[in-house]
Amino acid sequence: MDRTALLKELTGAFGISGYESAIVGLLKKHFGDRVEITKDRLGSLIACKKGTSDKPKIMFAAHMDEVGFMVKEITKHGFIRFLPIGGWYAGNLPGLRVRVKTQKGDYIPGVIGIKPIHDMTEEEFKKIPQIKDMYIDVGTTDRFNVKEKLGIRPGDPVVPDAPFEQLANSDLCMAKAWDDRIGCALLVELLNNIAETDHPNTVYLVGTVQEEVGLRGAKTSASAIAPDIAFALDVSICRDTPGNENESVEKLGAGIGILVYDRTMIPHAKVKEFVCKIADLHNIPYHFTSIKGGYDTGTIHLTNYGVPSLALGVPTRYVHTGSSIVSLEDYEHVLNLITLIVKDLDAEAFEKITE
Repeated sequence: MDRTALLKELTGAFGISGYESAIVGLLKKHFGDRVEITKDRLGSLIACKKGTSDKPKIMFAAHMDEVGFMVKEITKHGFIRFLPIGGWYAGNLPGLRVRVKTQKGDYIPGVIGIKPIHDMTEEEFKKIPQIKDMYIDVGTTDRFNVKEKLGIRPGDPVVPDAPFEQLANSDLCMAKAWDDRIGCALLVELLNNIAETDHPNTVYLVGTVQEEVGLRGAKTSASAIAPDIAFALDVSICRDTPGNENESVEKLGAGIGILVYDRTMIPHAKVKEFVCKIADLHNIPYHFTSIKGGYDTGTIHLTNYGVPSLALGVPTRYVHTGSSIVSLEDYEHVLNLITLIVKDLDAEAFEKITE
């Protein structure tokens, strides 16, 4: 499968936090029998690729879940009240097309609605809408049709309905769920790069669950692995759009976003130095970035006696919306960097990091 097809398949898969089974299946398919596969009890997928040495144990984590919604209740007129799963800006939601997945496995199309602007008071019109005032319209007129005919129940997951598309600049791709199916794709392609090579370490490729609701799968999978060093593979924030005219280097085409701060972790300084030296040596572009949120490394680095960790991001526009945009060139840079990390991170290099 070529890269574009892989990215289309992964972003198109349905999987909010707690409902990642479709992505587990895809990763298993692409990993094949080249790795030893296990799962922790919360559902994270752990693929072990042994090298020429047991140490250091390197964990690459990419979360499988996407932001979305969950059915909360069904009104007597057949509208669906919902809960946000992950961080959403409410102003982006009215008019968003969605799909509800029933327990039978059916996908029901719908759209997020709100009180028509023509009926709003001037005060209501000026305010940011609230999710509690929104609903999903699946085209029915009563609760019976929603529950009995369509099979929708409280607790059912909901995701945006948005296709994968290459834009006018074919290097740029738009889809839902780049956060973090792009990291999942990196796991697959990293294995492709190292599967037939000797590497001086043991590599764990981990698809984590429930990152968007509290970095939960990262905690349980790291406990199972006890890694020596860890990297989160995720999106980073683009600040190159109108409203961010501050000469930011955090933009599409600027290479890898290396996280220097988030609310869950200050990255290990020597890991950052090690990675930057590799990037500089091989002319791989990167920039430093920070976010208000957190990455899987936020819980991984607190495992046992501590795990030196760093998060690496593919710059992404419009994170946590129905459709986001990434650059395939930036993706390639991240893939090249992590492949070199596996090649160079031997026991001696690890000792220098932790001395």
